[in-house]
Amino acid sequence: MILLVLTAWMAGLLGAVVGYQLADRGSTPDRRATTLGIAVEAPRETELPALDVAAVAAVIAPSVVAIQAISDSGSSVGTGVVITSDGEIITNAHVVDGADTINVRLAGETEPRQARLVAADVSRDLALLRIDATGLPAATFAAADDVRVGDEVVAVGYALDLDGDPSVTRGIVSALDRTLNTSESVVLTGLVQTDAAISSGNSGGPLVNALGQVLGINTLVADSQQPGTAANNLGFAISAKEVLAGIDRLRAEAAGDTPVAGFLGVGLAARSDGGSGAQVTDVVPDSPADQAGVQVGDVVVAVDEQPIDGQAALVAVIRDRGPGVEVSIELVRDGQPLTVTATLAERPAE
Repeated sequence: MILLVLTAWMAGLLGAVVGYQLADRGSTPDRRATTLGIAVEAPRETELPALDVAAVAAVIAPSVVAIQAISDSGSSVGTGVVITSDGEIITNAHVVDGADTINVRLAGETEPRQARLVAADVSRDLALLRIDATGLPAATFAAADDVRVGDEVVAVGYALDLDGDPSVTRGIVSALDRTLNTSESVVLTGLVQTDAAISSGNSGGPLVNALGQVLGINTLVADSQQPGTAANNLGFAISAKEVLAGIDRLRAEAAGDTPVAGFLGVGLAARSDGGSGAQVTDVVPDSPADQAGVQVGDVVVAVDEQPIDGQAALVAVIRDRGPGVEVSIELVRDGQPLTVTATLAERPAE
């Protein structure tokens, strides 16, 4: 089995000289989420134009910011994308994790502005920031399902935190709906896979289509560390669909609505026979899985008709459904298909 070491990358954006109607840089930003909506393009009815990298960079550059996260252990640099005109910014949670101070530098400016962390979701690697500003040019997101394998894309970011303008790279969408377990507590789902070069310094930056619309937020690349294996040009962005849902969750959390993850009550392992699905290795007594009749050795292949390609996919699907939700679970037991129904519980505190 190929061992993928998932390396998070920090990002930034192509500089552009633009004029903003901005508040005083020394002002303390509001920690409350904005009430403004997000610009989302309607589904396309025509083909995308041929990719003009310079034109795409000019469209997205004013909406991308450089982020510096400062803590007792030092500082790091990443990227964010302006999503509302009044200073709300989306980035990766790992970019600002543990930061005591967060500074944001807008395109065309030399001086940083103080940012506040509105909310963060480490499990989905998304964080919402806000700066004290008005009149900012917000990025436009592509329609959630308006992306296909083979579409040309551009990734923009401060690769290696090099001096000067950010780096711009081009590529294609090489796969959709990837799910990756980057750590025990972080499961990323609905990922857009790309071969556009993403380097250290790109996290939180945009992956955009030929119209300059955001398809996703760059979050990591894969690099094989196991002898005899290789991994090249495998970058991943959190899809626009997941980002938009994540923004809603982060805004709700900032307003006091604490999200609660669903709980099924199974231990999982990857299949060793080359098949798809997640193999059940343990069932917690009296858990929703136990009550539904799930057994050790079962293979979960779908939940509510959503295919389960591996154990990370099942973890993500259950996490995203709250306590009390009834789910239909398609299993394979001893080579035979079986469907059971479970009512999820609240995930126990760890």
